Amino acid sequence: MTTFTFSPTYGAAETNAPKVRKAKFGDGYQQRVGDGINRTARLWSLSFEGTKSDIDAIDLFLETEDGITAFDWTPPAGAAGKWVCSEWSPAINQYDNWVLNANFEEVFGE
Repeated sequence: MTTFTFSPTYGAAETNAPKVRKAKFGDGYQQRVGDGINRTARLWSLSFEGTKSDIDAIDLFLETEDGITAFDWTPPAGAAGKWVCSEWSPAINQYDNWVLNANFEEVFGE
């Protein structure tokens, strides 16, 4: 398994998304139960800034994994885990300054 070693810029944001099954009834009553043993997957919204070659290296890594293969990564303030990235977008910021935005989703059982 490959390891993602690039450092994001400041402003990286974590979102927790617990999987919950809900049953709603006509009288407003609602029941909720957790779905699965690993039901709270972390999501990270990240930005990377640098030269075109810096961003090309990140783009190539993500393209190689293609949103299918999980990779190891340690978030800025958290525990290491297995992650996939199925959405990223490189863009030019200004002359020789590029930015790449990506969304990492934690996966289990890989």
